[in-house]
Amino acid sequence: MKTTRALRTPGGLSVRLDVRATVVVALLVLAALTASVVLIGTGDFPIPAADVVRTLFGQGDAGQEFIITELRLPRVLVGLLVGASLGLGGALFQSVSRNPLGSPDVLGLGQGATAGALVMIVLFSGSANQVALGALVGGLVTGFAIYVLAWKRGVHGYRLVLVGIGVSAIVTAVNGYLLTKSDIVDAARAIVWITGSLDGRDWDQVWPLAALCAVLVPLVLSQARGLRLMEMGDDISYALGVRVERVRLLLMLSAVLLTASATAAAGPVGFVALTSPQLARRLTRSPGPNLVASMWMGAALLVTADWVSQRAFGADQLPVGVVTGVLGGVYLLWLLVSERRAGRI
Repeated sequence: MKTTRALRTPGGLSVRLDVRATVVVALLVLAALTASVVLIGTGDFPIPAADVVRTLFGQGDAGQEFIITELRLPRVLVGLLVGASLGLGGALFQSVSRNPLGSPDVLGLGQGATAGALVMIVLFSGSANQVALGALVGGLVTGFAIYVLAWKRGVHGYRLVLVGIGVSAIVTAVNGYLLTKSDIVDAARAIVWITGSLDGRDWDQVWPLAALCAVLVPLVLSQARGLRLMEMGDDISYALGVRVERVRLLLMLSAVLLTASATAAAGPVGFVALTSPQLARRLTRSPGPNLVASMWMGAALLVTADWVSQRAFGADQLPVGVVTGVLGGVYLLWLLVSERRAGRI
């Protein structure tokens, strides 16, 4: 059975459709939206899923509308947007570096954003918006430093990963130093932020992240063909008309912005950017970056992890970063064992 089909429009445009990847993306969208509805209905005042859907379409009573639209919906939307941003950013970095470890978690972008947030918390006792701005600036500065240090007649995969690991180690040390200089109140606040959490998120976090995604996601998807060709090597890409360094710089900047903005909104939520592209590729069994599948995989993972963090441990609610860290660690151990049994490592 063919998994790829060519579709022709009346205007003569030919589009190649990967049937399996399309079905996987549709199922991931359904999973993310279903988990979102379940999460919105979860809490001290449970709301049935049917009432949640009815209220979202403007047909609920006043009490349910207030609880959903003002208290729970913003948190879920931030979770979806953060997960999608991390999944897409991770897919971009792994594709550009041609390395499954080329993730924001490994390259130090999360640590850089954390450094910016810690500066605002520890040195300036900044507000929530100032901390978010500091995280965004910290992530951008770290991404720029990695790109400059990794540049040598272009940016190549292993050099990018090695430079990122080195920068990550340095920034992690700086973060530890900042924590030692903080008082007990600021340190407690910083530790909660460093863990990664969706607690207390409202519409102030939704709109900036949604606007950024509305600009960056179409921009990234428009470069998907060039990114796919770049995975075959720079020489072949040049021969096929791809402006390699221009496309690489544009995609890396987009990935840094997506990762830094997600970290600014929810803190450095671990392993979503690392595992989402890998899981998406295993499900689609499709070569290439799998950008859309990775994006929706990240959204589904983070919303599901947030539900687990609220309900799986009784009255003790965990920050979502703890759950994603545990799940990501288990996945990496499973991947290591399976690769070893297959004789690939």
